[in-house]
Amino acid sequence: MIVTLGATTAAEPASAVLPGTEPLEAGRGGVGNWDGVLDAAIRRAKAARPQRWHRDLSSAENYTRSIATNRARLAQILGVRDPRVAFDSPMLVATLEEPALVARSGAYDILRVRWPAFGEVHGEGLLLEPRSHRAKASVVAIPDCEQTPEQLVGLQPGVDLESQFARHLAESGCRVIVPVLIDRAVEVRGRDGFRAYSRQPMTSREFLFRPAYQLGRHLIGYEVQKVLAAVDWLTLDHTPVGVIGYGEGGLLAFYAAAIDTRIQASGVSGYFDSREHHWSEPFDRSVFSLLTEFGDAEIATLILPRRLLIEACRTPSVSVVAPGGSRGGVRSPDLQTVRSEVRRADELVEGLQPPVRIDLIPSAEGQGRFGTPELLRAFLGALDPEAKLAAVSEDLMARGRGFDPKARQVRQMQELDRHNQALLARSGQERARFLSRLDSSSLESHLATKGPYIEHLRREILGRIETPLLPYGARSRLRYDEPKWRCYEVQLDVLTGANAFGLLVIPKLLRPGERRPVVVCQHGGGGDPDQLVKDEAGAYHAFAAHLAEEGFVTFSPLVMFPPPDSLVRKCNSVGLTQYAYIAAMHQQIVDWLRTQPFVAPDRIGLYGLSWGGKTAMRMPLLVDGYAMTVVSGDFNEWTWKTTTTDSDYSYVFQPEPYIFEFNLGSTYGYAEMAALIAPRPFMVERGHADPVGADEQVGLEFAKVRRLYEAQLRVPENCDIEWFVGGHEIHLDQTLRFLHRHLDR
Repeated sequence: MIVTLGATTAAEPASAVLPGTEPLEAGRGGVGNWDGVLDAAIRRAKAARPQRWHRDLSSAENYTRSIATNRARLAQILGVRDPRVAFDSPMLVATLEEPALVARSGAYDILRVRWPAFGEVHGEGLLLEPRSHRAKASVVAIPDCEQTPEQLVGLQPGVDLESQFARHLAESGCRVIVPVLIDRAVEVRGRDGFRAYSRQPMTSREFLFRPAYQLGRHLIGYEVQKVLAAVDWLTLDHTPVGVIGYGEGGLLAFYAAAIDTRIQASGVSGYFDSREHHWSEPFDRSVFSLLTEFGDAEIATLILPRRLLIEACRTPSVSVVAPGGSRGGVRSPDLQTVRSEVRRADELVEGLQPPVRIDLIPSAEGQGRFGTPELLRAFLGALDPEAKLAAVSEDLMARGRGFDPKARQVRQMQELDRHNQALLARSGQERARFLSRLDSSSLESHLATKGPYIEHLRREILGRIETPLLPYGARSRLRYDEPKWRCYEVQLDVLTGANAFGLLVIPKLLRPGERRPVVVCQHGGGGDPDQLVKDEAGAYHAFAAHLAEEGFVTFSPLVMFPPPDSLVRKCNSVGLTQYAYIAAMHQQIVDWLRTQPFVAPDRIGLYGLSWGGKTAMRMPLLVDGYAMTVVSGDFNEWTWKTTTTDSDYSYVFQPEPYIFEFNLGSTYGYAEMAALIAPRPFMVERGHADPVGADEQVGLEFAKVRRLYEAQLRVPENCDIEWFVGGHEIHLDQTLRFLHRHLDR
């Protein structure tokens, strides 16, 4: 006898609610408040930070040793990875029309210089060199990224004389080097090509940040390296060395001093704050997992017991709203917030012997100008107790015909872009070295050695929400009743205030006790589950319904594609990607499906298009219970696609700032992810006209997967690709046979 779900006959009306669930009110289905989940995760991360620190306060030496691991962790997440280049002296920068000596005062010369930093990348800027005596101290003075070194020394307008702290320190007998930073100028990036959205306006900083982040580096780390390369040189003459900066320069001075203990004093102006809203700052400041271990108070404790001076002042106003970039901004922090964070840092080192405190210097209740005499006197005194802050003389004599900083900015950008591309060229070798402990010489050894990599990917790269999931609290409502299948809206509780929601499609003719395989069907960007069930004309071709007609149970989850910038940034701040909350949804869905009497619990597959294809690559590694996966309209050489600046296919130029995953390109490309999915069945759908990538790139990456399954693991039947004449769409031809072969048993 053949009966329908719920032991009714085919002629009987469908139940309005799926058996075993509560009614779902019409229009009430959705995914709930995942922002709230991440806000709670940020609060938990802050509360759990003490577990990551083991401070020994018995002496300054013991304290410094006890925080070495935390210092190394900060350097890692800032991408300070590339070895610096040793050099004896900076190089003078001059042309026939522009001499290296750009100005003189009564006490010092101003020279245009550059110095090796790492790879083929140089720092560049101005050197203020005492002329008649040995320097009392050496200083790296860092302007904001919207200021030039020339402005900070008075050679060009833009910074008031009172705030020209590089010049003040040079007048007081210091050797001062002033590096140029990458600015936030907004330009249309990308080449004229066949897709208009491949040319997007974004800031210079974001343009360089995107590929660096994917490769485990960071623009902040690159610029810290330039500062530390200058420190390498300044320490050669054995004078005390300090760093001081304003705005973005304050950020760099702060991080550089936290990483390098040779820096004896640091002045941080217009940056120090509570960092709990780190996710709302400009995208180029996004530091993966920062808030799990560090607020500004914790970073300050990496500098102590060395001298740290915080100037609370009016910060540069930043508002990034470029269509191709992530929204973000910077505001002047409230003085009470700064005081609170300073107090928190002091409390973290309470009991250190000898006692130490941070110097907080408010400028006009935190809203005044930067580079005040109070800051400079304290900073200079920390380097040389006998030094006196000198008044700025008016006898600065400029030379040359007038310097245009644009060419220098272009040089600096091109060097960093070339460095990113050089890293990309070596990334395949780096990933191979990283996965060298994965032994795929046999199926048994492969299974035995892939576990640590999956754990690493979950913990360090993609992230997984480890908060226990709630009871299902399943609610449902009949959506469609078709001749061959019925469709229910289903909503499940996942975490407090956050849900999983989707469309469950069940074939009608089920035998008593029969358990069917399930295909979880994931939509892509701008899509929704209804398109997978009812839209024949679109890219999905209603494949969830067609699979049900073939006898599969299907579930089509609703996921926020594209995700809100704020949600992804919140995830990143605590060591998660957007796939972490998607995985929580999918895990609850898979677990619930396995409890249903009509589901074969060990035969649940995943099939997604576009963003759904990205999900299909990652969920089998983050979610327990997927037996196989099909990636449609996404599989390609992912590291190349997310880091190249020489192709219209590149995500670097496209309006999806949330696509980037820190250090993924140095660890797991798509072939490496597929290796961790193996030996489970793995299939790719590729339309020749699909604009997300080129056939050559897809073929190159898939060849690695095919070799693994066929030549090493000896399970060639578990790996396939379908090339078809078509575009960015579900094909469901050869794929259907693959699903039947591996799920019908």
